[in-house]
Amino acid sequence: MSETREGEPEVADVARTLGLDESLRSRLRARWLTLGGVGAALLIVLLVLMFRRGGDGVHYITEPARRGDLTVTVTATGTLQPTNQVDVGSELSGTIRTVSADFNDTVKVGQELAKLDTSKLDSAVLQSRAAVESARAKVEQSKASLAEAESQIARLEHVRELSGGKVPSQADLDSANAAVLRARADLASNKAAVAQAQATLDGQETDLRKASIRSPINGIVLSRTVEPGQTVAASLQAPVLFTLAEDLTRMELHVSVDEADVGQVTEGQEAAFTVDAWPDRRFSARVQQVRFGAKTLEGVVTYETVLEVDNSERLLRPGMTATAEITVNRIPNALLVPNAALRYMPPARANAPSGGILGALLPMRRFGARPPAAEKTDAKHGRVYVLKDGRAQEVEVTTGPSDGTWTELRSGAIEPDTPLVVDSTSAKK
Repeated sequence: MSETREGEPEVADVARTLGLDESLRSRLRARWLTLGGVGAALLIVLLVLMFRRGGDGVHYITEPARRGDLTVTVTATGTLQPTNQVDVGSELSGTIRTVSADFNDTVKVGQELAKLDTSKLDSAVLQSRAAVESARAKVEQSKASLAEAESQIARLEHVRELSGGKVPSQADLDSANAAVLRARADLASNKAAVAQAQATLDGQETDLRKASIRSPINGIVLSRTVEPGQTVAASLQAPVLFTLAEDLTRMELHVSVDEADVGQVTEGQEAAFTVDAWPDRRFSARVQQVRFGAKTLEGVVTYETVLEVDNSERLLRPGMTATAEITVNRIPNALLVPNAALRYMPPARANAPSGGILGALLPMRRFGARPPAAEKTDAKHGRVYVLKDGRAQEVEVTTGPSDGTWTELRSGAIEPDTPLVVDSTSAKK
């Protein structure tokens, strides 16, 4: 033992000479640095895990489910029109002599609205009347000629009877019979001429009456497109001089209903509409007719629907643009959820599956996992997220009709006043 202790300084001298003490110190220093780095990394991971477990880092905005009445409506736009609108024109060409009606005038059936210059028509009527009288005179003349011819043949037959058939000759009798036949033919021709002249007179008198343009209905003048002295040319189509509305206390609202909504609209449904002239007032209406004919404008298919409107106050006018809401369904005391809750999807990081330490450091979806936004659900089925213990929990539900803001909830573990997530924001800026 004594020998070994005595040799230790020599070994230390040899190690110092070879440089072994410096190498050992470097190794110890490297080990401590490695252990310190691993510890720091573990500390960071623990802090991240503690942060994620302590909360998902999202601030949720909720709105409670509630019970109430749900009214489902279909929105459509259109224009107001009179129940019966008539365009009054002229069948004759000529110059307007007088105009007796103006805008907004109330007119009666048969009331004169305007009159054409009838100078030529009056002259033609006088000529036709003279032609009728001349034809009738010729008829009387033909009657006299026929009577004379018949008298002549009667006398000849009497003479022949008295003479025993000796006189007159057969040629004289034949000539007398021919004269009677000619007289009868002239009489028939002149009667036909009378009828023809009378027909011409009737036609010209009709034109004379048509020169006075009269109202065909009781109503109000909406428009007037003629002035005194203006020339009217009636060719293939009668020019429109006046537009009349029969009754403005009852009007029609013609709206265009989209093809996606027309299946819900039926006759008799109630509706309400607004016009720009009275923005703070809603007018009531009722569906009168849903027409089968489709209209396509820029690829959009719509169906014209007629709404009956009460305009007793005369506030509405033809041509006004209206936006109507047709009530297609009413559900009393329904369990309602906000549509925003049905549309809400949680952030991707909150739904991403855990992948251990690597997953905590690099939050990524697993291979093959579908993002929530890509999932498809049936039109009557959906999901909402309920806020419990500060976290959003998914609940499957079955929905019914919607008014655009609220949707009827038909089944699902949701009660009134249950807080439903409608939006979220990141708590860490």
